[in-house]
Amino acid sequence: MHFAAIGRVPGDPILGLMDAYNQDPNPNKFDLGVGVYKDANGLTPILQSVKKAEQRLVDQQQTKTYIGGHGDSRFGQLISELVLGADSSLLAASRAGATQTPGGTGALRLSADFIAQCLPGRGIWLSDPTWPIHETIFAAAGLKISHYPYVGSDNTLDVGAMLAALEQAPKGDVVLLHACCHNPTGFDLSRADWLQVLEVVRRRELLPLIDFAYQGFGDGLEEDAWSTRLFARELPEVLITSSCSKNFGLYRERVGALIVCANDAEKLTDIRSQLAYLARNLWSNPPDHGAAVVATILGDSQLKQEWAGEVEAMRSRIAQLRSGLVEALTPFGLAEHFAHINQQRGMFSYTGLTAGQVQLLREKHSVYMVGSGRANMAGVDGTRLSLLAKAIAQVCTR
Repeated sequence: MHFAAIGRVPGDPILGLMDAYNQDPNPNKFDLGVGVYKDANGLTPILQSVKKAEQRLVDQQQTKTYIGGHGDSRFGQLISELVLGADSSLLAASRAGATQTPGGTGALRLSADFIAQCLPGRGIWLSDPTWPIHETIFAAAGLKISHYPYVGSDNTLDVGAMLAALEQAPKGDVVLLHACCHNPTGFDLSRADWLQVLEVVRRRELLPLIDFAYQGFGDGLEEDAWSTRLFARELPEVLITSSCSKNFGLYRERVGALIVCANDAEKLTDIRSQLAYLARNLWSNPPDHGAAVVATILGDSQLKQEWAGEVEAMRSRIAQLRSGLVEALTPFGLAEHFAHINQQRGMFSYTGLTAGQVQLLREKHSVYMVGSGRANMAGVDGTRLSLLAKAIAQVCTR
């Protein structure tokens, strides 16, 4: 029997949480596990700007033929402008270009294969903690993985430890940086912190790979791009992975891009030829529909303005849920203990709850979150904050 020795891989713990949540009959359950945005009705909506763009495509699109290894060129240009700025000198000099990928995950895998095959011997540095799929993607490509500290034992950002670790990185290694809305902690570097990281990266001759999955969910579309644009402007070579899953609500349409910033236009052409070759062996051509939606929105001033307003509404709601939860914890004397939730950005919060407390929340109160204590703040029901706060208080005072 050819398959007799094949064992079973454990299921994804986050998707397992979703299954357990769906099977829980408790009407007062909370889903704080899976990283999707939910509105006040508990739904992950299709944005109005997306619906309008889709209708336009239905009316106007003439073909479903292949779009080529780099994907939709209009999407590539517009997403590069969104990330780097419409006035980017790199784009003007043809020093930066995008390859469309199946989501941000596809961009990460393409970057991993590019590093492994075109920059052999380079290791990659990931934050501790980081998104678990970062670990598996780069391990699958055969890269040596090292870690730099990010959060201290007191559940606060530890920039000093991060910088000290990166000072020990071998020259030429790759360092993966979260542009904003760090997953899973929600703790973001300040601008002063970013300048320090930039100097270490420059001095150690490291190659930055910036994961930009949440543009618009931190402080705003332009504000969140500050660090990425800084690195692209100040360094000769940068890799950037961009995702349209969250800010366009196009999760299952799989829309992303790997943006490469090279030292000159000729070298960018060389690199893009390598990426097209690698992509051909991974997915051949990327899916078109979601990228066409994004290009339609970003290429139309009215649709883009409407979309930006929808992103701001999502960002603002998440910020309100953060402050609302901390306020709801006040009667239990826990507001100060959980004050860090207000200092974090984006969808996720490293709550500081222990694995045992998380288990009690799930078993006793039907509150589902990752065992590390990471909570998806975008999954909080704003009308039931007091109930959630009461549950947290009970497991914290046991």
